[in-house]
Amino acid sequence: MHYFAHETAVIDQGCLIGEGTKIWHFSHLMPGCTLGKACNIGQNVVISPQVVLGNNVKVQNNVSIYTGVECADDVFLGPSMVFTNVINPRSAVNRRDSYLRTHVGQGASIGANATIVCGHDIGAYAFIGAGAVVTKTVPAYALVVGNPARQIGWMSEFGHRLDFNTDGLAICPESGQKYQLENGNVSKINE
Repeated sequence: MHYFAHETAVIDQGCLIGEGTKIWHFSHLMPGCTLGKACNIGQNVVISPQVVLGNNVKVQNNVSIYTGVECADDVFLGPSMVFTNVINPRSAVNRRDSYLRTHVGQGASIGANATIVCGHDIGAYAFIGAGAVVTKTVPAYALVVGNPARQIGWMSEFGHRLDFNTDGLAICPESGQKYQLENGNVSKINE
C-alpha cells in the first residue's frame, strides 16, 4: 500500500488514492472518489463518489465532501466545513440527477464551519473565513467572510491580507511576491 489508512477508516472499492496520502480515524471514502498525492484526510471525514481532490489537499476533522466537488492542488478545508450538492433538497424527493458542481481552485483555504452552497466556484488562493456561508462565486485571491459571505479584501498566496497602493500594487509581507489589482481582479506579478 502506497498510502496510510488508520484501521478504523472505511475505504470502499474503486477509490483512487495517491502516494503518501494519510487517511485518519473513522473516515469513509466512497466508491469512485479520487485523492491525489500527499493528501491528509482528518478524522470523521466523508468523501462521496466522484469527488476529486488534487495533490496535497488538507481536509480537517468532520468535513463532508459531496459528489460534484472538485478541489485543485494545495486546497485547505477547515474543521467541520461542509459542501452542499443540491440547491433545494427534500427528503421525499430524489434529486441525485440534480447535483451541482463546485470547483475549489488551487491553494484556496476554507475556514472552520464554513458552508459552500453548491454551484459556486472558489477561485485560486481565495480565503473563506470561518463560519462563512458562500452563496456566490468567489474570485481568485478574494477574502470573504460572513453570512451570506461578502468580500472584504484580497489575500496573497501565503495567506496574508494584501494592501494595494493607488497604483493597484501590493506586496506579500512574508514572501515578497508582488500583486496587481486591475478591473476588480488580482493577479500575481511574475518577475
